[in-house]
Amino acid sequence: MITSPMELRGAIQYIKFDATTLPPMAFTMFCLRYENECRPHRRVFRGGRLRLTPQRWTELNQVNRQVNLAIRPEPNLKGVTGEKWLLHPASGDCNDYAVTKRHDLIAKGFPARAVLLSEVVVPSGEHHLVVVVRTFSGDLVLDSLTRHILPWSKKPYRWVRIQTPNNPNYWASLGGEHDAW
Repeated sequence: MITSPMELRGAIQYIKFDATTLPPMAFTMFCLRYENECRPHRRVFRGGRLRLTPQRWTELNQVNRQVNLAIRPEPNLKGVTGEKWLLHPASGDCNDYAVTKRHDLIAKGFPARAVLLSEVVVPSGEHHLVVVVRTFSGDLVLDSLTRHILPWSKKPYRWVRIQTPNNPNYWASLGGEHDAW
C-alpha cells in the first residue's frame, strides 16, 4: 500500500503506448451521451505527465475513495449490450466508476491528457475499466476493485488498451510486456 507520493520513488514505470486501436464500443456510445467528456482539450502547456504534489496525491485518494463509496456495485449481466457508462449513477459497474473518477479529477483541475481510461483483463478473465493517472512519479491506477492507488506495473492485470493523451477519442494498445501475471 502506498500512502504518499514519496513512496513511489524507485518504482517509476511508465506505460508504453503502441499502435492505435479502436476504442471500446460502449465508449463511443458514452461519447454520444456525454459529448464534453470526449472533446479534446486544448493543451495549455507542453508535457503529458503531471507533477504529483502532496495536494494532488490527497485529491487522487479522495476521488478514488469517494467514487468507490458513492456507487453501489451492480454487475453487468448483459455483456456488451448492457454497458451504459454513466456519470455518478447510484449503482453501476467498473465502467461507471472509471468515467466518474476521470470526470471528477478533471473537474478538480487535473489535465485531461494525464487522466486516461484503460481497459484491462483481471486474473479471472473478465474485462475491467480503470483510470490511469500519468505522473512524473509513474503511471498510477485508480480502480473500483480497491481503495489503494498503485503503480500500473503492480496491478495483476493484462493491459489491453488505453486512451491517448492528445485526444480521448483515440485509443492505443500497450507496447512491450505488460502482463503482471
